[in-house]
Amino acid sequence: MKLGVLFSGGKDSTFACWKAMQQEEVVCLITVISGNPESYMFHTPNIRLAALQAEAVGLPLVEVETAGEKEEELLDLARALLTAREQFGIEGVVTGAILSVYQAARVQRVCRELDLWCFNPLWNVDQEAYMEELIDAGFRIIIAGVFSSPFDKSWLGREIDRRTLDELREIARKHRITLIGEGGEFETFVIDAPFFSRRIAIEEASRVYRNYNGVLRIERVGLVAK
Repeated sequence: MKLGVLFSGGKDSTFACWKAMQQEEVVCLITVISGNPESYMFHTPNIRLAALQAEAVGLPLVEVETAGEKEEELLDLARALLTAREQFGIEGVVTGAILSVYQAARVQRVCRELDLWCFNPLWNVDQEAYMEELIDAGFRIIIAGVFSSPFDKSWLGREIDRRTLDELREIARKHRITLIGEGGEFETFVIDAPFFSRRIAIEEASRVYRNYNGVLRIERVGLVAK
């Protein structure tokens, strides 16, 4: 089956893409660029760098922009999926949804209306096992946005390695948040993965942060040999 992956460049959509590649034929990535940083549906930090990640993967990218208005952005999602079907013949859509019923239900509804299969390989995954597998498999992930206490400015740009994962475990236990950031506590950006032909090198970035809310603005990047 030919699949398109809803791709944000964060850990969940990237890992879901990798899982889908092991079972079916992934023919394109699909990115919705929202003009609303508070979008209920779509990841926004450094979203335009999805094109560089697609180049690292070696897959074409379908990009569609949306104003990010609640519910209206689903029409733009449908437009993106229709474009992917017309250009690459997709028969199904892969998402990185894990716990968000809001997001999963809406993507499934759009897929159903377009007669596309919806594949959610991470749905209700064990959070501990998932984070361990990301590291063991060779995914290199940095934290690109923080949106809650106790994440201070120093977290922006940190790589999720075993030491960081230990800290996240303690934070999740103490503050009763998800280990994977599924409640919007943090967002991620993947700089390397097992299926990337080249890795992403961040050459210049800045941190914008205030009151437990901040993003790492990646301003200059390149692809380098692995």
